[in-house]
Amino acid sequence: MGTLDGKIVLITGTGGGVGRVASLVAAREGAKVVGIDIQPAANDETVALVRRAGGEMTGIAPVDLTDPEQVRQVVEQAAAVYGGLDVVYNNAASLRFGPMPDFSVEDWRATITGELDIPFFVSKFAWPHLVRRGGGVIINAASMAGMIGGEVPPMIAHAAANAGIIGMTRQLALEGAPHGIRAVAISPGPVLTPASDRDLGDNQAARDAVTRKTLLKRFAQPEEIAELVVFLASDRAGYITGANYPVDGGATAW
Repeated sequence: MGTLDGKIVLITGTGGGVGRVASLVAAREGAKVVGIDIQPAANDETVALVRRAGGEMTGIAPVDLTDPEQVRQVVEQAAAVYGGLDVVYNNAASLRFGPMPDFSVEDWRATITGELDIPFFVSKFAWPHLVRRGGGVIINAASMAGMIGGEVPPMIAHAAANAGIIGMTRQLALEGAPHGIRAVAISPGPVLTPASDRDLGDNQAARDAVTRKTLLKRFAQPEEIAELVVFLASDRAGYITGANYPVDGGATAW
């Protein structure tokens, strides 16, 4: 038996990276997965990988998760696929980096929208479906940037947005408890995804600068995040709510 047998799991940002791996791990553990992404081809590839591995997944794309009306519609559609929702993993994000005072107001607003609005919108519209099922779990992807400052890259908006996600998670836990809804945040350090690999390329100096604050001096693999997501989504984590889990190679330890 899998740890998520019988659970319906909504994951955002399933076109690649941690979202793709989380879809594979959740399906491996018996969940029925609904994956949402802005890129149809990439999302279709994830669905194909899950099904090829023997799992069950439906993909919905393209969806602009910064548009609350699109989010409302897609959450309703997602809940209809398998007859409800038990778990929401808010993984999708869109962000920009840059130092003060050169960071533009447009960049600021785009990052707050792309990192903080998205999990709020998805959680808001998924909430009544979780209540209807007698409870559930909301897992929010935050970042160690919500806990400590970071030199490389400069991240004023990223830090603010992720501190907001951690705070929002605590409040969701408080308001959700009477309904049987747990809420947990996960704050990764640097993760080696196709996007980060593409952006950093062969620039070893840049890679070293990113991982310098970690004690382990390396990037996390997506699997190292996804396995925790699936554990927290399971009934084995039934006494965990309102918490934030750093998965940062020790970066916040010093």
